[in-house]
Amino acid sequence: MLKHSFLIVFSALLTASTAFAEVKTQDIVEHTMLMDHGDGHLMDMEGGMIMGQNKDKLPPGCSKISGDAEITVRAGHKYSKDFPGTMFGFDQHEWRIKPCTRLTVHFINEDRVRHQWMMHGLPKFIYDKGMFHLEVTGPAKISGTLILPAEDRTYLVHCDIAQHMEKGMKGQLIVGKGGPPFPSIPGVTGLAIPDNYGPAQPSTVTAAPAAPQPSSKLPAVTETRRSSSGIFVLGVVLGLFGTPLAISSYRQRFQGKSAREVLSYATAIAKHAFDRLLGALAMLLNNVGKK
Repeated sequence: MLKHSFLIVFSALLTASTAFAEVKTQDIVEHTMLMDHGDGHLMDMEGGMIMGQNKDKLPPGCSKISGDAEITVRAGHKYSKDFPGTMFGFDQHEWRIKPCTRLTVHFINEDRVRHQWMMHGLPKFIYDKGMFHLEVTGPAKISGTLILPAEDRTYLVHCDIAQHMEKGMKGQLIVGKGGPPFPSIPGVTGLAIPDNYGPAQPSTVTAAPAAPQPSSKLPAVTETRRSSSGIFVLGVVLGLFGTPLAISSYRQRFQGKSAREVLSYATAIAKHAFDRLLGALAMLLNNVGKK
């Protein structure tokens, strides 16, 4: 029994040391012979995969490709050494690209395990799964291409293998002026939940005094009606001023697009809104049931 336990521990240590061993340049195998499964999905039988490949279909708002760009991203255990608490990492954690750029990503995995470079939030009627995805079992290299949308936005990039993002493989790709940044990007943004290893401090938060209760139900109802009326008026004003801006924005977005593409986009937006409405109703019914 003791002998078997020793063999199991030894095998585990050997596997871990092999996975984290330094990889030489000549060890990198480039995956280029991938089978096309349609809709930009390519893969081979040796651990290489591309999802969301798009070299020529323009996103809404892009009248033409604004330019071609290439980035090389390296992934591996050694890129985590500068970030305590992490185990894996990319050699870069932020990329800035112009809108409507045709971007080719060369992804090099320097570990002897599987890693991914996955970008989320892309329009689904162009990118079937809403993402662009490179995956390879290393040490190896794989390359894929996509055309970035016209909107200024920041996209999440990470490795979706279990716990790899939590252990450091996380970044952001900024298109144009970008949007709100993502938290906990190593070396780029602050932690969503900062670590604190100091001694416990006494709480200095003072409880807020309880709000006085209304003497009768009538004033509370009147105040609620006033508040609801104010919100309604504010909504009408925002709608009147915001509608022309929204129409102008969507006119630019759909410039040069066919009716079928516009309908597909509108259907996707309507489905998203309907799903949000169902979620809100379910939450409301759940709260009513608890009361």
